[in-house]
Amino acid sequence: MSPIKIIRENRNIQGVCWMVASSFLFVAMTGIVRYLGSSIPAIEAAFIRYAFGLLLILPLLIRHWPKQTSRKVFGLYSARALVHGVGVMLWFFAMARIPIAEVTAIGYVSPVFVTIGAALFLGEKLRVRRIVGIFIGLLGAFIILRPGFQELNVGQLAQLCAAPLFAISFLVAKKLTDTENTYVIVGMLSLGCTIVLLPGALLQWRAPTIEELSWLMLTAVFATLGHYTLTKAFTAAPITLTQPLGFLQLVWAAILGMVVFNEAVDPFVIAGGTIIIAATTYISHRELKANRTARKEA
Repeated sequence: MSPIKIIRENRNIQGVCWMVASSFLFVAMTGIVRYLGSSIPAIEAAFIRYAFGLLLILPLLIRHWPKQTSRKVFGLYSARALVHGVGVMLWFFAMARIPIAEVTAIGYVSPVFVTIGAALFLGEKLRVRRIVGIFIGLLGAFIILRPGFQELNVGQLAQLCAAPLFAISFLVAKKLTDTENTYVIVGMLSLGCTIVLLPGALLQWRAPTIEELSWLMLTAVFATLGHYTLTKAFTAAPITLTQPLGFLQLVWAAILGMVVFNEAVDPFVIAGGTIIIAATTYISHRELKANRTARKEA
């Protein structure tokens, strides 16, 4: 049997392939942002990236635009755009100042904040095992940052602040999926972030070169494709299989930083990132199991 036929007939293998592709695309995007560095203001770079992303998804947004949107839903769209826009700006800022692998590893803390936020704002139960998973994830973050053993820099703090903002964005998106179209949710995020980032981008505006515009357009393409392949991975295979493969993103980031940007591989970053991924995978597994139990009871 040919490899292609095996992939076509096995949904789990499809999920693994989609997840590997997703890890490549997201690391490629971060590599471009790292290459641009601080030559262009973070908020301007984030604005241009989302403006290009909006152009890519605008046809689908127009096609699936609802006939009527309530004030509550519009408020959720606006709130998500605000927190996500600030988070993206902080992420761009961090990417220009600390190694790619470190940004990636700290970013893995976001699912931990999602679990905490789901308990606080969505009324989900925080059982003992999930609490243990949260503490283990936070322990991984402390191993990466090592407060008291090294001085925290602004890049680390920026990425650490971005993580809960992305978690809030995820929780709002989860709430919106109950009633809203997926294309509209993604499109409104691009539109909202473009609007939120515009004032700050104008205040710090520096005319970008053709090369910078080309690279930022490519980040929008990679980000859009990355979210698509990630969605396909979660659709094809159980999250308990695909979630651990998120570790590949840290591996590719470390290799890219070492080969292209001459960044030393920090064993504490790798160790902390591994612990965070293990914790978030465990939390995801518990949530999936709890959902299945609830469905059986229903």
